[in-house]
This record gives sequence, structure tokens and C-alpha cells, in this order.
Amino acid sequence: MTICRQRLEQREQELRAAAAAGRRIGWARLVTLLGGLALLGSIVLTGEPAPGWLWLPLVAFFSLLALHEKADRRRRHADRGADFYRAALARAEGRWAGQGFGGEDLAEPNHPYAADLDIFGPGSLFEFLCRARTAGGRRRLAGWLTQPASGDEIRRRQQAVRELADRIDLREDLHRLGQQLGARLDEQGVRQWAGQPPTLPRLPALVGAGLTCLLLAGLTVWLTTGGGLWLVATAALGHFALTLVFHQRVEQTLTSAESRMPDLALVAGLLARLETETFASPCLAELQAGRETTATPASASIRRLSRLIRLLDWRRNQIFIPLALLLAWGTHLAFAIDRWHRRHGAEVARWVEAVFEVEALVSLAAFAWENPQHVMPEIVASSEPRLSARGLGHPLIEARRCVRNDLALGPERALLVVSGSNMSGKSTLLRAVGVNVVLAQAGAPVCAEAMSLSTLQVAASIRINDSLSSGVSRFYAEIQRIRQIFDLAAARCPLLFLLDELLAGTNSHDRRIGAEAIVRGLLERGAIGLLTTHDLALTAMVGDLPAAAENVHFEDQLTPQGMVFDYRLEPGVVTHSNALALMREIGLEIPGP
Repeated sequence: MTICRQRLEQREQELRAAAAAGRRIGWARLVTLLGGLALLGSIVLTGEPAPGWLWLPLVAFFSLLALHEKADRRRRHADRGADFYRAALARAEGRWAGQGFGGEDLAEPNHPYAADLDIFGPGSLFEFLCRARTAGGRRRLAGWLTQPASGDEIRRRQQAVRELADRIDLREDLHRLGQQLGARLDEQGVRQWAGQPPTLPRLPALVGAGLTCLLLAGLTVWLTTGGGLWLVATAALGHFALTLVFHQRVEQTLTSAESRMPDLALVAGLLARLETETFASPCLAELQAGRETTATPASASIRRLSRLIRLLDWRRNQIFIPLALLLAWGTHLAFAIDRWHRRHGAEVARWVEAVFEVEALVSLAAFAWENPQHVMPEIVASSEPRLSARGLGHPLIEARRCVRNDLALGPERALLVVSGSNMSGKSTLLRAVGVNVVLAQAGAPVCAEAMSLSTLQVAASIRINDSLSSGVSRFYAEIQRIRQIFDLAAARCPLLFLLDELLAGTNSHDRRIGAEAIVRGLLERGAIGLLTTHDLALTAMVGDLPAAAENVHFEDQLTPQGMVFDYRLEPGVVTHSNALALMREIGLEIPGP
């Protein structure tokens, strides 16, 4: 994080310098204004000096106004750069929770793991990762975190993330541009405009071009020989008729294009920044400059439309209005804009999607750069579910407090039954496994020393609650989730299940029978997973299951200073419980030794 602190100091110095310059220019404008007013008063009262001297304070005032705007742009530029590094340092120092975008509105109801693994919400994985400023970029990242990708797609993203991670200047610039884009982009409006069919036929555009040539020829003849006015009149009447016939569609074309231009200009700015880079990864190379369907970069195509829109302003100039009417200026521009729309309308959606894709990739790349101790997992091509990790920890736990463990799951050991006392780390282990698999399949690094896995569908039953409004008990909500997990296990993608305190809401007899039946059914469907419990009766089922399973546990110790947990995964079944000790520790009167 040394480079972040250094660059933050640089940006804050730039910010202070720009702010100071703005204040100086502001005072200079005030002095100029007062001087101009004094000069005006002298001219009115005494007639001296000559009124022409008023041009001096007027020119100075507007020059200072332009300089003030330039200083303000520098200030905003520096402030957005400083914000980029402030956010990175906040994440490194554990001050990030609640400061970003939690994505609560992106959470799908009844998702098989999003709520259980804290994917969305304050202090969530999404908030920790998300650097996207547009709604579309956030949706793209949320989709990556909630749907497993194919192995090939994961590897493509990994290559792009590696390449973007070290390009801190590019990511800083994209952050600045993204702040403007996210605040102003009307994604739905752009898509609707781009998807509209052309409104103007092509033949009248050719007729209009011929009339303009005829008009220019007539004006040339008139200026050189004094004749040819009939050509001018004929062309002018033709232009008038053309404008009259297509007036409504022309105005519709011009108005809709003008309204969308600010959005497209922002998209062009971001894509233009990407065009200055050279990328090796196929994913970024395809996204760069929007070259998938045309040889013209997206930013250049949008700039051409911008020039056409700017030309519209000419018809509002009082001096140019007569010539604009004679040339049917607005009608010709509408035909030109319509031609642009015919050629590029279908591509606009892809350009916008490219922006969203880049934002999602930058989010993962920033996570990779800010956490160099994390590793990029290996995605193995296997028809059987596999997951192996060394030194696995939870990415949202600070490094100084994060305890790491090893684990391996596959056909040779499909299930780990994790026993342990309360607060010993069982649920945290499930979340660490699930979150890292989600990261891996999004294309991001994982919090581990090494990790390999096949593509897996994750499903979890960790945070299941009752619902008073729906009249659903916790037990019923849990078995509904188990039904969902069974349906996923029958799908094509192999399943990784994470079950915390399975069937804790029923009696021990039914729990023992039901838990074994559930686990047996999942293993028979080729799933792999972890089951945690503090009910030692469930650990006895390991030897009766159809697939290889193993008991592991977490230890704790009662010391004079209180309960001590090491959070280290050990083989075998835990031999004691700490429930009574914990109750006594907080002051409850519990009899016993």
C-alpha cells in the first residue's frame, strides 16, 4: 500500500494547488469586476476615459472565467484521483464496511447461497469488491458472483484481471471517468434509442443531396454570370418540399439523437481511454475500442455523431438561419444521423455492454492488486467435482486475524463432517470455502496459498430464518432450502453443498435419521460438501455413507482468561463441548463442576 499512500499525497497536493489557484482566480475576477464597475462609473460621471476602455476589464473577466473553469476541472480531476486511493487504503485498513455499494437491490430472493455467504449487503463481498459506478457494471459483477461460469470463461477473465491488476494508471483514469458515467448514464434511454428502427427512408436523402448540388451550382452560376436564379429557386423549392414532407420524422430524429449524445459522449471517453492501451488477453482485446464488428473504434464513431449534433447548433445562429433554411440544414443532418444510426445502432448496445464488462473486470483487478498475497486458482477440466485448497482463509477477515486451513474434496473424499464447540469456527469455515469458490468462478484471486477446483454449483444452508409474515418456521424454511439443494444436485453442473447445523430445529432422533438421509442423497447424486455440527451423534454416520467421508473438528480450551480458540482444523471428532462453560462465563448460574 506504499504506492497508494504516495499517490494519495500527490493527488492531495494537486487538489490543494488547484483549489488555491481557483481562490486566487476568484479574487482576481472580483477585483476585475469592481475595477470594471469603477471604470464604468467614471465614464458615466466624467466622460473619461473613452468607452472603448471597457473592453479591457470585459476581456480580462471572461479570460479569468475560463481559467477558473480550467482550475476547477483540475480540482475535480485531483479529487477523483484522491478518492481512488482513499478507498484502496480504507479497504487495506479494514475501514471499508458500510462505505461502498452493498448491492442489496441486486440480491435474488431464494438464491442458493447469496444470503448465506454474505454476497450482498453492508460489509459484504460485493461491497468489498465493487468499483463499478454504473448500474450495468454493478449488475455484471453481481451476475458473476451469483452464477458459475464455464471453465473457459473463467480463464479468460483471469487473464484480463492479471493484465489490469498492474495498470494502476489506467484503473485510476477509469475510476475518474466512471464517476461521471455512473452519475449521468441513462442506460435504458440509450438502449431504447439504439434499438429504434430507422425513421427516414434512404431515397429522399439522395434526393436532398442532389438538390443541394443543384442549389450550389445555381449560386455559382449566379455569382459568376448573374443568371441561373431559376436553378436556385428550383432547389430551394425542392428543399422546402422535402422538409415539409419529413418535418415530423426529422425533428424526432434530431431530438432523440441530441438527448442521447451526453450519454454516448461519456461512453466514448471511457472507450477512448481503453484505446490508448495495448492488451494481450483475448477478453480485453475484444472489448477494446469496440472492434468486434467494425474497423472503426467506438470512440471515433461516437465522435462523428457528436460532430453532427454540434452542427445542429449552427441553425440556431441568427446569421446562419437564412442559409440553414435555404440548404434545409436540419433535414440533411437528420438524414446523416439516420445513416449513422443504421450503421451503428446495433453496436451501441455492445459498446455500453463493453463498459459494464470493463467495470466488472476492473473491480476484480483492483481486488487482485490490493491483495497480492492472494493467488489465482487453477480451474481444472473434470467431469467429477473437485476442490483442493492450501492455506484457505476468509477474504473479508483482516490478514492479522485470519486463520487458514487446508482441505480437499473429490470422489475419494466427498464429505467433511466438521464438529466443534460453539464459536470454534465451523460456520466461518463454511463461508470461507463458499466465498472463495464464488471468487474463483468469477475470475478473481482467492484467499489461499494454492487452490484448484472444477466448475461447481454452490448451495448453502447456513443463515436460514423463520418468517412471521409468511408463517414459516425456521425448520420448514430449512427443509425448503434442502429441497432446492437437491434440485441443484440433479442438474448438470456438479454441486458443492455447505450445511451448517443441519436440522437443528427438530428432535435428536429425527435429526439423526433425516440428516443421514439428506447427506446420503446428495452424495449419491455426485455432490461434494461440508456439514458442520455440535451434535456428536451426527458424526457417527461417516462410516455408513456410500461415498468416502471424514470427520474433522475444531478445538478450544478453557483458560483462566476465558475460552481460547485456535480455529485450526484437526482430524477426528471433537471430544468435548464448551456450552456450559460459556454460559457460566457470562454469569449464568449453571450447576456442575
